[in-house]
Amino acid sequence: MIDRSYIETMARYNAWQNSNLYGAASTLSDEARRSDRGSFFRSIHGTLSHLIWGDTVWLARFQSLELPNVRIEDSPGFMASWDDMVSARRALDQRISEFATTVSDAWLAGTMTWFSGATGREVTKSHQLLVTHMFNHQTHHRGQVHAMLTAAGARPTATDLPFMPEAL
Repeated sequence: MIDRSYIETMARYNAWQNSNLYGAASTLSDEARRSDRGSFFRSIHGTLSHLIWGDTVWLARFQSLELPNVRIEDSPGFMASWDDMVSARRALDQRISEFATTVSDAWLAGTMTWFSGATGREVTKSHQLLVTHMFNHQTHHRGQVHAMLTAAGARPTATDLPFMPEAL
């Protein structure tokens, strides 16, 4: 299904797009970033906070680290301040990139079992599917943020994977 090259490419895409969206979001006031825009996590800030929470949860699961003590419904408030969120996003993107370089074929062939708070039950899935889900989840919610930013008058740049710069 996927290999380390795919994961490394998606880690680069993730960092590129987060830089794109955070750059556009930084042109807005904190009030504009927190304004309820009708999305699932309500605001630009809430959706970006949810993404940091989700990426943190998946990396913790993949790397057998402690999970954040925050439920999914509280994830829009996971990052309280914009400055903390910007710093956390950069650090998390670096961690995702480092994780990508360590993934082996043997690990990808494995499975993971965890208790899903979202479904309220134990789940077992392949690492390949779960890594793909992490990147798909990012893209899904970044699309929501892109739409909210555009509606707010901010102008993110290109988002198409084939146009990702070679050097980031």
